[in-house]
Amino acid sequence: MVRYRRLALASIVAVWIMVVIGVIVRATGSGMGCPDWPLCYGEVIPRLGDTAAWLESIHRWWGVIIGFLILGLVAGAFRWYRGTRSIVIGSFAALAIVGFQAWLGKVTVEQNNSAESVTAHLATAMTLLAVTVFLYVRSAYPAQLASAGGSRRLPLLVGFSALGVYAVMLFGTEITCRGVARDAGCAALIYPDWPLFGGQLIPAWDANPAVAILQMGQFAHRLVALIVGIILAGTLLTVWRTARAGGRGETSAPGVARTLGLVGTASVLFVVQVFVGALQIWTRLEPWAITLHLAFGAIIWGTLVAGTLYSWYDARVAGVTDADGADGERAPRPEPAGPPPTMREHVSAYVALTKPRIIELLLVTTLPAMILAWSTVDGLDPLHFTWLAIATLVGGSLAAGAANAINCYLDRDIDEVMVRTRRRPLPANAVAPEDALMFGLVLTVVSFGFLAFTTNLVAAFLTLLAIGFYVVVYTMLLKRTTPQNIVIGGAAGALPPVIGWAAVTGDITLPALLLFAIVFYWTPPHFWALSLRIRGDYEAAAVPMLPVTHGVPETTRQIALYSILMVALTLVFFAVAQMGALFLAGTLILGALFLFQAFAMWREGTDARAVRLYKYSITYLTGLFGLIILDVAVALVAR
Repeated sequence: MVRYRRLALASIVAVWIMVVIGVIVRATGSGMGCPDWPLCYGEVIPRLGDTAAWLESIHRWWGVIIGFLILGLVAGAFRWYRGTRSIVIGSFAALAIVGFQAWLGKVTVEQNNSAESVTAHLATAMTLLAVTVFLYVRSAYPAQLASAGGSRRLPLLVGFSALGVYAVMLFGTEITCRGVARDAGCAALIYPDWPLFGGQLIPAWDANPAVAILQMGQFAHRLVALIVGIILAGTLLTVWRTARAGGRGETSAPGVARTLGLVGTASVLFVVQVFVGALQIWTRLEPWAITLHLAFGAIIWGTLVAGTLYSWYDARVAGVTDADGADGERAPRPEPAGPPPTMREHVSAYVALTKPRIIELLLVTTLPAMILAWSTVDGLDPLHFTWLAIATLVGGSLAAGAANAINCYLDRDIDEVMVRTRRRPLPANAVAPEDALMFGLVLTVVSFGFLAFTTNLVAAFLTLLAIGFYVVVYTMLLKRTTPQNIVIGGAAGALPPVIGWAAVTGDITLPALLLFAIVFYWTPPHFWALSLRIRGDYEAAAVPMLPVTHGVPETTRQIALYSILMVALTLVFFAVAQMGALFLAGTLILGALFLFQAFAMWREGTDARAVRLYKYSITYLTGLFGLIILDVAVALVAR
């Protein structure tokens, strides 16, 4: 209905205005203009002449207006879209978010506008903006849409770009809020120049830990913005190429053109946003510069969300089987043969989507890195560290499960061909493809939000980067195109120790990078040993793994070379991280055994030897990171 879409558009604009007003309140130092809530100094209307109180009151009143608009969306959903479940659920979700946002406003006042509460307030507002954009876009399509078939790579790519923008916005807000506007102690002004850092491309950290933390925050924000900019540029290039090809295999040509327009607009605004960010530094956080920066950020976020949704629904609308508005959003599917699955079988199928064995291996590298980082940090008591470790492991498990579930969705055609993967939930028809994708996307959002809330935004962003790298770079771009897929794509699996380190320290230092490098160079020997054993599967699925494209002799030679580099890096790590004799002795033994296995594989090239190397590689990684825990424990006892 046209009226519903107009109401949704009005809600989008109203939410954006609320964000802008909120930034003005923060930038002008008016956040505590009303020290009580919901009244202002016990009154509905503040005193005349009190600018700060009036700005804060306008912000609150505007939230009430949004509440009424969302109530209108709920009523409209029941009146015009009762058969479209996603719109009904989405409208109620928007109403729940408005209520939660009001409660967060109260908490923000009570916490005297702490950085954490302000960041959470913005995160919720951006979520509300995304939901209202969803309601606007979804209401333009029929209730009945196709539920299967076709690639969904384009909306996934645009969606990850949107999540990157969301993350960098929260990261920037957290940094700006670490201090009062115009205060030289604020992280946003710790470097007075741009794009350099105190005249240097790579900054030198101050000897004062408090100042160094502010410096690292500003450096990390600019680095994260650069990474997101590169991701967005790659997304724009992919959408442009798809549009030039006429949208074959993704969406209809008009749909791709619309997505290209939205992504192109977001990309141009992102470039403008970079210079507006510089204006914040050059003007020493003038309120107008801060407001403009976040206003552009909200537009970019909303535009990319719209691009994601349009590309997704344009891909599905071509398969509509009943556009008359029948109840239910999905086209009817043939009933599977046999009795319906039990609840236990259904849950087991979703758990299998997350590939628990891979998650276990990732956690093996996360916890030891956290323990080592803890040994370098002063003032972090054991109870706090234990909670931090549990939160990081839970959030990391959710993130790894998200990446694996999306990978299952994208590779379902390959999994159906390969003997090793035929029993996975999608080839076995235990889970519908769209349900698997939605499960993975929900886990992505939950893992990012959980880590941002329980640890810090550095760890949360690194987690989002790992998901994006595994899904977009490895699964979508490299796996089916180059034999170097696992080499480059292995960076995603090497990030967990860096994430664990960042969760404890809030930054990334050389020992964390060396742990990343060790896992990065461990991945090719580990995975190539497996691919040697099942190279027939990869050949049948037309996946260009190294054993398929270059043969067994070249693969075994590469395994030996990567193994040498990996073992050498463990010795560098020993020196840089100042590990003890226990770690050195254990590393030398484990490394010698790994090299023996690798060179035996090079010499023999048999499947039996490949299986031995594959199994030992798991033992090696577990033992190596276990040695880190033992070494730290011995050092603590010796103190």
